[in-house]
Amino acid sequence: MEEVNNVTEFIFLGLSQNPEVEKVCFVVFSFFYMVILLGNLLIMLTVCSGNLFKFPMYFFLNFLSFVDICYSSVTAPKMIIDLLVKKKTISYVGCMLQLFVVHFFGCTEIFILTVMAYDRYVAICKPLHYMTMMDRERCNKMLLGTWIGGFLHSIIQVALVVQLPFCGPNEIDHYFCDVHPVLKLACTDTYIVGIFVTANSGTIALGSFVILLISYTVILMSLRKQSSEGRRKALSTCGSHIAVVIIFFGPCTFMYMRPDTTFSEDKMVAIFYTIITPMLNPLIYTLRNAEVKNAMRKLWARKFSWETTGK
Repeated sequence: MEEVNNVTEFIFLGLSQNPEVEKVCFVVFSFFYMVILLGNLLIMLTVCSGNLFKFPMYFFLNFLSFVDICYSSVTAPKMIIDLLVKKKTISYVGCMLQLFVVHFFGCTEIFILTVMAYDRYVAICKPLHYMTMMDRERCNKMLLGTWIGGFLHSIIQVALVVQLPFCGPNEIDHYFCDVHPVLKLACTDTYIVGIFVTANSGTIALGSFVILLISYTVILMSLRKQSSEGRRKALSTCGSHIAVVIIFFGPCTFMYMRPDTTFSEDKMVAIFYTIITPMLNPLIYTLRNAEVKNAMRKLWARKFSWETTGK
């Protein structure tokens, strides 16, 4: 007998079922989300107004901040609102759409981080060819490639899930629709689908992580030939990139480089790449980057100058 999809909505179990814990989480994650919005918007404003957009690293940093805002906004606002309500629901269509957008922006961020590592490799290891290899046309093509790669990844994930029947349980033990918790509710054998999901997500996460590790290893080894000032500047820039890569890719690899299984810790791990990383990115890139800090000082100096002139 053919299975029929009669589930019209899913119910999130959320981060906790304890009302007191939920109130604390509401305050904490509301603050985190505000930091994400303000921090990343400040980075974008600084890059655009500080004439940094012409440099490839800041060109990609600008779009990384944009992706971080979009990525966190797919899950954080609903999670925060759900902390105040007893029944946390999402429609079937809304769930599939959320799954698509989460993986679209998540995968795009992975590819942008990979491109940024390539940019640092060319800048440090091939400085004489940097302006030729990283001209605006090539940067635009690489950026377009990150968006196309993210779209192809996410459309495959959704295509694998949407053809499954959901005819029974509809409680998702998570705070957003992710592929493994949703597969767990399908009323059919998902072993083969789970293999394809793991191959799709895991290959991208682990493959990109390995490429990034190799890139930064080569960069760090090449620094031995640099002057002490050049070494210090390169380490400052690469250090921020490496910190972001570890914080983002560690949890991602744990979540997606495994068979179709779920653990109670998954929700906490997911917070790292959906909330913590987008929140820390502006802090890491600002505190570790002298050019961004200088551009921010000029931006604030200009603002105060306008206010003084206006008065």
